[in-house]
Amino acid sequence: MKQVYTQAQLDAALGSWLGLDTQLIADGTYFVVESAGGGEPVLVGCGGWSKRKTPYGSDDRPGREDTLLDPPRDAAKIRAFFVHPEWARRGIGRMLLEASENAARASGFTHFELGATLSGIPLYERCGYIRCERVDLPLAVGGVLPIVKMVKQG
Repeated sequence: MKQVYTQAQLDAALGSWLGLDTQLIADGTYFVVESAGGGEPVLVGCGGWSKRKTPYGSDDRPGREDTLLDPPRDAAKIRAFFVHPEWARRGIGRMLLEASENAARASGFTHFELGATLSGIPLYERCGYIRCERVDLPLAVGGVLPIVKMVKQG
């Protein structure tokens, strides 16, 4: 993300806006991709979806809301996608996104929404997501981390 955010923005956002929400793991809606190379497996990407109202952010995100969504009415939240820079542009993000959408569909969701980092927008647009609005997430040290709310019909 260093090509679209400053190091200060990234440092300030880690642990609040950027990071893992362990509720995704507890709900069984988070996926990881490991390398298939020799030796110990290496985590090269992760991401998932949520059936809860919190749209993005880690465990320490301000304003968390873990209320369950209503699948016929609400959009599943696509969440917490990270791909190691050395593994970027190899289809890992797309594979995680497809697995997340398929699992959400299997749980009754018919549409999706996400808060895309600026570096993630091209992937999501290629996968059928449409930009809705820019959201400026406030940083504790001042300034903001801009993201873009995006949606997709089932």
